Amino acid sequence: MAAKKGDTVFVHYVGTLNDGTEFDSSYDREPLEFVLGSGMLIPGFEKAVSGREEGDKVTTVIPPEDAYGEKNDELTAVVARTELPDHISPEIGMMLQVGVEDGTMDVTITRVDDNEIEIDGNHPLAGQELTFVIELVKIKAA
Repeated sequence: MAAKKGDTVFVHYVGTLNDGTEFDSSYDREPLEFVLGSGMLIPGFEKAVSGREEGDKVTTVIPPEDAYGEKNDELTAVVARTELPDHISPEIGMMLQVGVEDGTMDVTITRVDDNEIEIDGNHPLAGQELTFVIELVKIKAA
């Protein structure tokens, strides 16, 4: 039986960057469970699982447009350190939530100096081509 939209699927995967760096793996935990076609995952990942059968293992390369999108320079900003709450000691890689017009946004600190910090609201994997080795463990038909 091939996996199709609406089926609940269970997969194991390893995700790597072009330089071979592993950024995520499910093999040290339970398989990832999701409903195929629900939009819970990046489009390229769902496309790679669709039509596969239990036991299939596939390697797929996902371009940024089917993953987390291209980097958007409009989502970066330089902020005076004085705008941070006193209890925060900014460090590169630190995640913060900042207020925006319609709620909050997660950002990563990408640069720190004595007077200001740079924050980036892009997903950490934006602009990256991602390689996944995906193993379809189980399919529950819709």
